[in-house]
Amino acid sequence: MLKMTRYLLRHLIAGTVLVTAGLLCILWLTQSLRFVEMIVTQGLSVGNFLALTGLLLPNFLVVVLPIALFGVVLFTYNRLSVDRELVVLRAAGIGPVALSRAALLLALAVTAVVYSITLYLGPLSARAFKDMQWSFRHDMSRLLIQEGTFTQMGRGLTLYVRSRTPDGELLNIMLHDERREKVVSTMMAERGALVDGPNGPRVVLVNGNRQEVERGTGIMSLLHFQTYTMDISKDEGTGGTRVAEAPERSLTELFSAKVGDDNGAIGETQILRFRSEAHQRIANPISAVAYTLLALAILLGGSFNRRGNGPRLILAVSAMVVIQALIVSAGNLAAKSETMVPLIYAVVLLPIPVAFFALLKPDFFSSLLMRPRRPTPQEPS
Repeated sequence: MLKMTRYLLRHLIAGTVLVTAGLLCILWLTQSLRFVEMIVTQGLSVGNFLALTGLLLPNFLVVVLPIALFGVVLFTYNRLSVDRELVVLRAAGIGPVALSRAALLLALAVTAVVYSITLYLGPLSARAFKDMQWSFRHDMSRLLIQEGTFTQMGRGLTLYVRSRTPDGELLNIMLHDERREKVVSTMMAERGALVDGPNGPRVVLVNGNRQEVERGTGIMSLLHFQTYTMDISKDEGTGGTRVAEAPERSLTELFSAKVGDDNGAIGETQILRFRSEAHQRIANPISAVAYTLLALAILLGGSFNRRGNGPRLILAVSAMVVIQALIVSAGNLAAKSETMVPLIYAVVLLPIPVAFFALLKPDFFSSLLMRPRRPTPQEPS
């Protein structure tokens, strides 16, 4: 029995590691494309880019690990069935519960890993990611300004600089601002410089003029100035400090947050989102056990079928997809109404006793998977 458990556990661990690594690579590639813009427009180095996107991986693991384990359990036990190894093991008197021991041990280990991420490592990496992203977007020294080129500094903000001196002074500047709803502004100046401000980077213009045109009416006003200062932060109006989002906060911070915290930035909507995030961190790691039991119950339940396990595999994958969709939906509903919080636990926990009952009763799924044969005209119905 011990040798069989080690044999299955070895294959399950190797498969889970490989599948998890593959899924992580795919997710990293798809998500990192969002930050390529920071390399182009803000001069972000490749090293900083890798460090920034690498901080996304811990939170990817929370979703990837249970799904990868589910897929590996399906593949491993289906291969054992196709190779007739399960037939031999069952003929030796080994029941479904004993055959499931290796997968359940690995599921418990995966659950512990996911808990360590959701409760500790995940919030730390999310906060480090947001802090690094914030610093890159608001550090004026990282703003890439090309001489003789119109540079898009953000939505509705364009900067043109004819030349730049070695000490950082900008010469012959034009700044076009369309961020305001009613007025379009264009500033031109002989020289200027980028400096740090309370809301991020700002540009100081010297000896120039500002032209403002009202939208709709077309009325233009002209202002000549000796010195003019303007914020060019991409997140205008957010202030110099950043409010931590739900994924960045620890479990204690999520439960202890109150309306009006962070200088009034936390409202009732944020509180509901914080509570939903906290309950999801407690419940969702258990999905590794739920998915594993689901795969085992469907594959090991019932008698051996020489035609293969196609219907069983389709049923298992479909059930997992439905449960995963319900998990996501429950979290979204709980973020809107506190009465929906029990649904987060129900969706994750209810499949466990049902699947465990199916393991104890091996013929539980047989009636679902076996189609009755229609009688021929010669046979009595």
